[in-house]
Amino acid sequence: MVAVERLGPVEQGARQLAPDLARGIMLALIAVANSAIYLYGRPYGIRQHIIEHGWADRLASAVSMTVVDARAYPMFAALFGYGFVHIWNRRRDDAEGRRVLRRRSWWLLAFGAVHATLLFSGDVLGLYGLVGLVLVRLLRVRDRTLLVLAGCWLVPVALSSALVYSTPEGTAQRSYFWSFAVEDPLTALALRPLEWVATPLGLLGVGTAALAGVWAGRRELLSSPDRLRRAALWGPLIGAAGGLPVGLIAAGALTVHDPVMVMALNAVHVVTGIAGGLGYAALIGVLAGRIGQRRGPVVTALAACGQRSLTCYLLQSVVFVALLSPYAGGLGGRLGSAATVALGLFTWAGTVLVAEVMRRAGARGPAEALLRRLVYPRG
Repeated sequence: MVAVERLGPVEQGARQLAPDLARGIMLALIAVANSAIYLYGRPYGIRQHIIEHGWADRLASAVSMTVVDARAYPMFAALFGYGFVHIWNRRRDDAEGRRVLRRRSWWLLAFGAVHATLLFSGDVLGLYGLVGLVLVRLLRVRDRTLLVLAGCWLVPVALSSALVYSTPEGTAQRSYFWSFAVEDPLTALALRPLEWVATPLGLLGVGTAALAGVWAGRRELLSSPDRLRRAALWGPLIGAAGGLPVGLIAAGALTVHDPVMVMALNAVHVVTGIAGGLGYAALIGVLAGRIGQRRGPVVTALAACGQRSLTCYLLQSVVFVALLSPYAGGLGGRLGSAATVALGLFTWAGTVLVAEVMRRAGARGPAEALLRRLVYPRG
């Protein structure tokens, strides 16, 4: 009888550069997107982005809404689906593969619940856990069916985006994510689980992106940069074109009063954001192909951050709560968009340095180590 090797996590030496590099860079976009949610105490405009008046803040609003908002999480979701296939391929004929993927998805859901309750109600770990439970049932679905499902899912994505984010211009109070503007920490603690449960309504686009990631994972596209060039070009261009109107509105350079038009622009913003996120992943795949084995210290550190993306993602929330929340540092009530973007990028850079220190010490991220211990059987 041939011994069957147990399914385990991918060891460091077997990892591909492109997915880790993409996750490491993607966390910069996540930091910019998430830090903006903490701003409070001022009127809100489109997609509940604060209304700015200074030219630097207006420029930061335009850029972040055009190339970051609704573009970072689809990229993360595509990488999630891509990695899902890699885990499955290592044990395609073993029922334990499905058990591991289900167990991993349930634990991601649990991680998300804790993260959302204690720190950040806009958490997506739980949503990715739910997506993972669905993907387990679709692992043997044909490619054509997978792409049809991804395309059909864009309909509820567009409808939810049009309805959820279409709040009146200049609204003084938040229409969602109330906990970010609450001064009492216990009240904020009570609100966060409720907000987290509603978060998927505004992030349905991760479903299409994850399915696209599964399709790409079956073809090992991130290992074939020549096949990614068109996506690397057109994806970001489509994302930027679709995000520009909302970016101009957020910056005060364009005014739209018709509520139907606002709903349509929100829908286009989110749908094209999926293309933008997939394009970013493809662009980094092309970059990783050109780098090859010639990895300098910057690429090595970014990849180390990507290998510890769960830990770095959680660390960002710790920093943002400590500095920006009204019951802690309170900077969210004083900083403008430009300073908040800078803070987000500095926070991300700090997590990259932390990840590099861990790499040099031969240590996994603590969140990754805990997830590994919970998901993979011992022995």
